[in-house]
Amino acid sequence: MGNFFGRFFKKKTRTKRQETGNKRIPFRLNLIFLLVGALFAVLIWKLADLQLIQGNYFKSAVNKNNSSTVYGNVQRGMIYDSTGKLLVGNKTERAITYTRGPKVTVNDMYQVATKLSKIVKVPTNKLTKKQMAQYYLASTEHQTQMAKQVPNAQNLNPDQKVEAELKIAQKNPPYQETTQFKNAAAIYISMSGAYRLTTTYVKYDNVSNQEIAQVGEHAQELPGVQVGTNWTREYPNGKEIQSITGTVTSNQVGLPDSRMNQLLSQGYSQNEAAGNNSLEEQYEPVLRGSKSQTDIKLNSDDQIVKAVKKYPGRRGDNLQLSINGKFQKELQDMVKKAQPGGNATGTYAVVMNPNTGAIIGMAGVSRNPKTGKVTQNDLGVMNSSITMGSVVKGATVYGALRSKVITPESSTLTDMPIKNGGTTKSSWFNKTGAANIALNASDALEVSSNSYMMQLAMKEAGYHYVEGAPLNMNPNIFNIERGYFNQFGLGVKTGIDLPNETTGIEGPGGFANIGKALDESFGNYDGYTTLQVAQYMSTIANGGYRVRPHVVENVRSTNGKTGKLGAVRETIMPQVLNTVPMSTDESRVIKQGLYQVVHGHNKYKTGGALADIKPEISAKTGTAQTFYNGQETTTLSLASYAPSDHPQVVVALAMTNLPNDAQSNNIDLAKNIYQAYWKDVQHNDN
Repeated sequence: MGNFFGRFFKKKTRTKRQETGNKRIPFRLNLIFLLVGALFAVLIWKLADLQLIQGNYFKSAVNKNNSSTVYGNVQRGMIYDSTGKLLVGNKTERAITYTRGPKVTVNDMYQVATKLSKIVKVPTNKLTKKQMAQYYLASTEHQTQMAKQVPNAQNLNPDQKVEAELKIAQKNPPYQETTQFKNAAAIYISMSGAYRLTTTYVKYDNVSNQEIAQVGEHAQELPGVQVGTNWTREYPNGKEIQSITGTVTSNQVGLPDSRMNQLLSQGYSQNEAAGNNSLEEQYEPVLRGSKSQTDIKLNSDDQIVKAVKKYPGRRGDNLQLSINGKFQKELQDMVKKAQPGGNATGTYAVVMNPNTGAIIGMAGVSRNPKTGKVTQNDLGVMNSSITMGSVVKGATVYGALRSKVITPESSTLTDMPIKNGGTTKSSWFNKTGAANIALNASDALEVSSNSYMMQLAMKEAGYHYVEGAPLNMNPNIFNIERGYFNQFGLGVKTGIDLPNETTGIEGPGGFANIGKALDESFGNYDGYTTLQVAQYMSTIANGGYRVRPHVVENVRSTNGKTGKLGAVRETIMPQVLNTVPMSTDESRVIKQGLYQVVHGHNKYKTGGALADIKPEISAKTGTAQTFYNGQETTTLSLASYAPSDHPQVVVALAMTNLPNDAQSNNIDLAKNIYQAYWKDVQHNDN
């Protein structure tokens, strides 16, 4: 009995101990789970901190350690004449430069500019009130003081606050505009044009030895400031060619305002030099070259730890012009000397190859009749529109031939005064009708018959002329005449490889101006450029091909050993813009008429004074009745080619608002031009 109860209680005790042991095992596991969970929580929090809270910082640090590319400028390509003579070169000069570091603030630049202004003197004549205020407010201290004067500053965004501070500083400057202050402001404005890790020019002209020495001596106080080099354009044969070649903006000025956005989109920096006009602008991609490239690596403190030049850059290619430099100078001189007094307003001349479109010389001057001042204006040949007069009559004859109102075999009309609507218009030699003569198309060109051309226009309009009757012509005659003129390049752009060419001036049409359609037929209404007249005469000379004029003949590299002209990279080939569909007989009629202008036998021929030029030339003279300041004037023109049987050169010229008694000015100038051409450009035995 006792053993029974003893075994019973003993069993119970073991069971209790076993139960206690079983309960301790889950507690240990729970403790482990708790610790693991806590570690996971810490890990998750750390990841969140790294990714969400400090993510931008670490991304920035990673990016800073990546390579960046710094671009450096190279020498610009040069410009040579047709003989290989240097017209536009580069001059290397010492310069003071500034490279903006990655973490540089405007206040940092303010401090550097202020210190540098005590060493380096720069021009301040173009400094504006706003720029002086910008320099002053670049100081953190000054900006804080000025911010207190801005009303309702709490309602403005940062940009609005800056604008408000600038206005206050300009209106009531808290600074004195001393020479020293303006010098520092100009330096700061140059420095502020630099982007991160880019270099700008603080001073690039007339840098003295003393300035160079002191910049080097104070280098530690002037972070980013260095002594470098700069290239500027030079003109070893004179700056007269500059109107054609153009100019280049300086690095200090930066990109041209008119093309700022366009050039920035092409990878230029704001403070970079670029072609500003003429050929420098037109051929900017060729002359610019390709920049050097240096890969740099920055550490987390934005300090450069490694720099490797990946590409040394390639200097710009050179332009070789079709213009002969010596002849161009003589042409400019001849045009200037040919300018008379009175109300004369300008003289322009173009010499070109009619078969290729190559411009051999182009020169012009503008004159102010009030002051008598004469200004070189070579580009006036392509942007000054002039009423040329009879020089265009070859195109009028062509139109009549194509309209079939005359034919090469049947073109005879009687020159007589034309009387319609109470007005009388006549040829220069037959104002009263006492010299009525029968003329064919070639003869009409020889004597420059206005009457003949007016009769052609009336026939093209389908109008039957009756003396004294109203001029009830169809106003579509304007379109007919201009359509034929356009085929030769009169009244349309020639396509020359220079910017800003004009199309000329087109007078109003319609029935209200129907009488002007007769004036149009003999060149006394619309205005054309001298270059258009040269293209028109070239089209006749070469048999009907309107060739695009060009002043660049070749794009060439630089010889690495001599530094002079290298291999030809591209040759500008002749480009035919359109073909004038002249038959052989039609062309013969017009060319015969132009030959008779100089070598004909009619006593009224207009170009006989040109007959002594060798090789012999064919030409058309022009006289237009013009007005200046209410006074009647005369505009003379001339278009010609030589030799007559195998044209190799075209000369076109115009002289505006001459005195009414001027008669041979155009003839005399043409003689001088041909003499210089055969002497300097092409020997007449070739």
